[in-house]
Amino acid sequence: MAEEIRRTASPEDARDRINELTAIVSRHNALYYEHDAPEIPDGEYDLLVNELRDLEEQFPEFAETTSPGKTVGGAPSATFAPVQHAIPMTSLDNAMDVDELRAWGDRVQKSLDGESVRFVCELKIDGLAMSIRYVDGEMVTAATRGDGRVGEDVTANVKTIAVIPQRLADAPPVIEVRGEVYMPREVFDALNADAERTGDRALVNPRNAAAGSLRQKDSAVTARRKLAFWAYQIGDRQGGPQHSTHEEALAYIGDLGFPVNPEVRVLASFSEVIEFCEAAIERRHDLGYDVDGVVIKVDDLAQREQLGFTSRAPRWAIAFKFPPEERTTTLLDIRVSVGRTGRTTPYAVLEPVFVDGSTVSMATLHNEDQVRIKDVRPGDTVIVRKAGDVIPEVVGPVLSERPDGAVPWSFPQHCECPLGSEFVRLDGEADTRCVEPKCPFQRDQKIMYWASRGAMDIEGLGERTVVQLTERDLVGDVAGLYQLSADDVEGLEGFARPSAEKLIAAIDDSRRQLAWRVLTGFGIKHLGPTVAQSLISEYGSVRAVFAASEDELSSVDGIGEVIAQSISRWWDNTVNRDLVDRLEAGGVALDIVEGPPGDGEAFEQTLEGRAVVITGTVPGYNREEAGAAVVARGGSSPGSVSKKTFALVVGDGAGASKLAKAETLGVPIVSAAEFEEFLESGQLPSTSH
Repeated sequence: MAEEIRRTASPEDARDRINELTAIVSRHNALYYEHDAPEIPDGEYDLLVNELRDLEEQFPEFAETTSPGKTVGGAPSATFAPVQHAIPMTSLDNAMDVDELRAWGDRVQKSLDGESVRFVCELKIDGLAMSIRYVDGEMVTAATRGDGRVGEDVTANVKTIAVIPQRLADAPPVIEVRGEVYMPREVFDALNADAERTGDRALVNPRNAAAGSLRQKDSAVTARRKLAFWAYQIGDRQGGPQHSTHEEALAYIGDLGFPVNPEVRVLASFSEVIEFCEAAIERRHDLGYDVDGVVIKVDDLAQREQLGFTSRAPRWAIAFKFPPEERTTTLLDIRVSVGRTGRTTPYAVLEPVFVDGSTVSMATLHNEDQVRIKDVRPGDTVIVRKAGDVIPEVVGPVLSERPDGAVPWSFPQHCECPLGSEFVRLDGEADTRCVEPKCPFQRDQKIMYWASRGAMDIEGLGERTVVQLTERDLVGDVAGLYQLSADDVEGLEGFARPSAEKLIAAIDDSRRQLAWRVLTGFGIKHLGPTVAQSLISEYGSVRAVFAASEDELSSVDGIGEVIAQSISRWWDNTVNRDLVDRLEAGGVALDIVEGPPGDGEAFEQTLEGRAVVITGTVPGYNREEAGAAVVARGGSSPGSVSKKTFALVVGDGAGASKLAKAETLGVPIVSAAEFEEFLESGQLPSTSH
């Protein structure tokens, strides 16, 4: 497990802890920078480094000049030729919370005697720092940060990154452009999907994947990994225009042909800096790449000269670190849950750990193959990841902390339900399933899915309540919910009369839910909210969808043969037909397309009957909200581009495959900046192509 942070009370304790931390941090530096194989998450590494620096400030007599608390990065790998940086690539000091960030802002203002200061905020890309040198416009070297003074020559590999120009027009005699090499999330997910199909070990995270891809001896391997790059500053420069601000320098870098992150903002007050950082935390998962913080820099280059440097970092910049999304903890046990379709999911029971703003005690392990590939065992110290609303997952074990005698986990043969049904895994499938249709675990999961926010949105009907209802034979399936009374619910654990009446009222309200939510709530394989909205937009009611033939269903934009076949098979089952009949008899409407008058904002149906695909991040919306905005105006928002697509909206981090297909089919492209105008008018902007 990551080493506990301890406070010391005496010089002797401080000396011992400094020595201990020096060894620990040096080891993790080597794993991270030299071997691309970190054992602990960045958040825990930051805690260790910060503790070491704090102790060395309190007890400087014990601080070695070579301490990892004073140095940058790690030693360059012997695999690549060394490159001496003309200007050292320094690291940044970190602010772990808003109070530390404000303290830095106060120090800057004080050091500049109250001068007016503008700040530049840039997203901190989670990748690999790179310095690319051009002489007479030609790329001559590309080097990693290394230890800040000497990096590794990875020029041949960097030349395979399509967005980095190999030759610059109108460039000065010498210019060095620095930035971050990263792996787009779409590429990372595709590589891991391939690994799952082939049974290979999954990549841990995009940062490690980018670093490993860049350090290949065979540049053809790097080229296949489709790395990307954001430029963020000029290093060494001889000749060319001079700039007075960082904003001007970034504009110049962009004019030279380098990609500059579009999220950069120049702000006139520190309160705006705080607002930017807090907003960035909320938006971090809407991007097509990983970020782990915000870098704040003083914009004026003359003011930077006044502020200067510490021994390891500039005083004019700081990195505001986001709350850690990965932590280490102990894996207490591995158990198996059964979903509404009988699909089983192994999950980890954990020593509770605080990750990304909440305490996590359970995490998914996906499937049997992933447990085997990751080789996590009860008793292991494991890395746990929680990113926003995504279900927490176990990334892998910390092998150096594995206890003696830890035994590999094997998948159980029988379900833990009272029926003890057999688990079956068919040839060619990744999932193991419980094949007993009367399994109570499946029944409960179906009811919970029906009540979930993405389906019927019945507030108060959570897992604990559902289990109590089914164990007391008050409910046998979702239709049974509409036969309940407050008398039935009162007396269940957590329910007095007022709360029982509140739950019944929520169930009653769901009788008038939108038809696409009803269709979603059945939990038909491959049929989620987006598909359901497209189908209801086309057919107008749940029964009309079920009455359509497979050919008719598959002709709906974004549906296709697989989804159409899944819907037909579900409806062919007489048990499911009976369920729909009983729901309708219980008062559940199957044909409500729009909400009641006055319920929310009424939008002009500017996109009626039009399919609009959205890829990437649109400012002001998350992915679901952007799609909902299209649907609210009468359109549909399928997940894939086809000949029937009216337009493709392209935001930041857009998927290359969707863009390529749209261009091949001649589908008009709408930029994220034009999205609002497009929604309002329903007309393609004049700039679309």
